[in-house]
Amino acid sequence: MTEKTFRLPDVGEGLTEADIVQWKVSPGDTVAVNDVIVEIETAKSLVELPSPYAGTVSSLMVAEGETVDVGTPIISVTVDDGAGAKVPAAADGPAAAAPEEVPAAPDSTPSETAGEAPAASLTGTGPKPDAVRRRPRRPVSPGAAATPEPAAAPAPAAPAPAPAAPAAPAPASSGTAAAPASSGTAAVQDRVNRLIQRVLAKPPVRKAAKDLGINLADVTATGASGEVTKQDLISYQAQREAERESAGEFWSPGAADSRIERIPVRGVRRATAKAMVESAFSAPHVSIFVDVDASRTMEFVKRLKAAKDFEGIRVSPLLILAKAVIWAAARNPSVNATWAGDEILVKHFMNLGIAAATPRGLMVPNIKDAQELSLKELAIALNTLAATAREGRTPPADMRGGTLTVTNIGSLGIDTGTPIINPGEVAIVAFGTIKQKPWVVDGEVVPRWITTLGGSFDHRVVDGDLSARFMADVASILEEPALLLD
Repeated sequence: MTEKTFRLPDVGEGLTEADIVQWKVSPGDTVAVNDVIVEIETAKSLVELPSPYAGTVSSLMVAEGETVDVGTPIISVTVDDGAGAKVPAAADGPAAAAPEEVPAAPDSTPSETAGEAPAASLTGTGPKPDAVRRRPRRPVSPGAAATPEPAAAPAPAAPAPAPAAPAAPAPASSGTAAAPASSGTAAVQDRVNRLIQRVLAKPPVRKAAKDLGINLADVTATGASGEVTKQDLISYQAQREAERESAGEFWSPGAADSRIERIPVRGVRRATAKAMVESAFSAPHVSIFVDVDASRTMEFVKRLKAAKDFEGIRVSPLLILAKAVIWAAARNPSVNATWAGDEILVKHFMNLGIAAATPRGLMVPNIKDAQELSLKELAIALNTLAATAREGRTPPADMRGGTLTVTNIGSLGIDTGTPIINPGEVAIVAFGTIKQKPWVVDGEVVPRWITTLGGSFDHRVVDGDLSARFMADVASILEEPALLLD
């Protein structure tokens, strides 16, 4: 048997760490190569890791919820490498060296492994010897006696007592048995000492103490069985707060208030926070807004839903906006660019990012080469992207290489906003909710479907004139989708 350790790999994105979300196996489980063993969360997505080994899970080295660096051991697997079957057959007599050549588990028997008769086995098939009283192994010549006791009969004459002999009490004069016995006694005593030192407390009290940062050994126990009670913890915390206040020490209520929930910042949330701060304080944002009469867009969406070619495909006004952004960017290429310090990289392709709110936080997967897609293909791509993001299964590749982003805040009933540009891009469009509002048409006030578009731009690349022309082009498509046919 060989113990194999699996280390957290780099999933191919150059990431340096990941969170252990959920183990799919437990110690003792049998796994095959490529069986999913754990689900991890990187800064970009959820990833399922397969097992590189086939064997039995020995231990899980990292708990769920922990953040670990790439290269950290996370699981060990016991692999059967066939070593237990390598037992040489006896040539001229009992194989006295067999126990030294079989690194198998204590419950395996050479007779079963090599197909030998029980009489040829010196390990025995009877009860396992006690670990504390077992004598250390030492090599013996083939002609030596096989039994541990010097006075025992030769192995060929008395094979039966051999299995039970190791379990017999050793003579008092034997120094080899004294050392293991004393070490075993020391281990037991050490365990007893640890049990004595352990503070008694119920699990809820232990959890509360951990949340408050209190060492239970410092708390005076008043429980009937000598355990620390919840009231003991409250009294200790009150005393600690009073001491801090009297000493003028700064204290945050959040550190002790059990009503405050602490959510670790990791994975997608941490990556989003870092990216947004970097973008907000490195790119000079400028935002503009435009109200749009989207009544014809609503009519067009209604016709698409009824069209046979779009049967089974979810269609929404976001589809028309996405197509409008692609169309307008082709007319104003500099909004589809990257600021590179000493140069501007204008991209003549569109990887359209769609900001998606998921249970794991905000994600911005993108549709590759969206300018090449027909309206139907774009609708399918949007549906697939949204479904995958909601399930938390967006692959890392879909999070890379975005060139321009759309955020549909209107789905939450919001009129408009000032979105922050996705890092590496220079423009983002916010799509507000579409509502019926009074609108003046040909001098008359009529109810129309109105929405508000908000755009944020990196002023180093997109100045006021360019941003205005781009937003006007997007608005023109929402007002008259037939322009897409030109």
